[in-house]
Amino acid sequence: MENRILINYGCNLRQMAMELMETAQIADQIGPDTPVVLKPNLVVARPADGGATTHPEIAEGVIAYLQAHNIRDITIAEGSWVGDSTKRAWQACGYSRLAQTYNVKLLDTKGDKVVSATAQGIKLTLCQSIARAGYLINLPVLKGHCQTDMTCCLKNLKGCIPDSEKRRFHTMGLHKPIAALAQALRPQLHIVDSVCGDLSFEEGGNPIESNRILLGTDPVLLDSYGAQLMGYEPDDIEYLRLAREYGVGRYVDDTTEIVELNADNRPTVQPLHSSAAKRLAPYIDEDSACSACYASLIFALDKAGKAPGHKLHIGQGYKGKSLPGMGIGNCCSGCATYVKGCPPKAVDILRFLQHT
Repeated sequence: MENRILINYGCNLRQMAMELMETAQIADQIGPDTPVVLKPNLVVARPADGGATTHPEIAEGVIAYLQAHNIRDITIAEGSWVGDSTKRAWQACGYSRLAQTYNVKLLDTKGDKVVSATAQGIKLTLCQSIARAGYLINLPVLKGHCQTDMTCCLKNLKGCIPDSEKRRFHTMGLHKPIAALAQALRPQLHIVDSVCGDLSFEEGGNPIESNRILLGTDPVLLDSYGAQLMGYEPDDIEYLRLAREYGVGRYVDDTTEIVELNADNRPTVQPLHSSAAKRLAPYIDEDSACSACYASLIFALDKAGKAPGHKLHIGQGYKGKSLPGMGIGNCCSGCATYVKGCPPKAVDILRFLQHT
């Protein structure tokens, strides 16, 4: 799994998570008595459809899969950001109900004991229950961030440290301590919620629907791929570049195996609710576009800094049609020019826009 990313598309998030776990045969790696800890992103007390927090249905699919394989010692652990209440987030985000339904434990890391670690010469304070987990599953959201541009696997680990340490990370500039933390704390598995992550802000408000979940074991690999989905080069994200230099993982490249599940049944884009998506929609000529492809285009247009000179064609409705202008994705191969990919990554669309 080191250089492999599994991607599942759809709207039934519980089933999608279970399918990913089954395809990766995760149960074979976990003994029945192993304490398993799930670490979602519940930075604020807001439902997941706003683009900030991990969908509880994904955690539910993970739990259901584990319990079906007789793995019962399961804890969901998280500490919301400084100033917000984790307990309120449990309730608002649907995790209180989830814990009750499946008889799993909830752990607020704000009240956890701590242990020390050192990485890259930085002394770190970690929440004990997470640092000593038998098997740690990271459940981040792929979304934008106002200070670090993006957050995914690596930055989600910031919820594994006490509030005092979170404050100190900010005084250190975030990037180096985040990369050092990734070297000190190594989840065995990462399952990325890329369902409707926010365009640019960690608190949500501008969700961009893409309806996919990713699974892998290398957080740098997943984050570098996620960066490209959002329109960034991996080196644009400083903590990601540092984590690679620290030996935490590798960047996605042409040797990376990308395995897609349900690729032929990708959901089409739904009516737009995000203000950013509505703002950019006038530049798009859409006909039955998959949400993942449309999301890439929204991310690319947002980062382009200027409006395209003409509308961009996108969607399955353009298959086999000859059209003037530019198309997005393989469905629009009949256009005068088009960006290859199914779906293309935002970084590829952005490069194309910048050179046309």
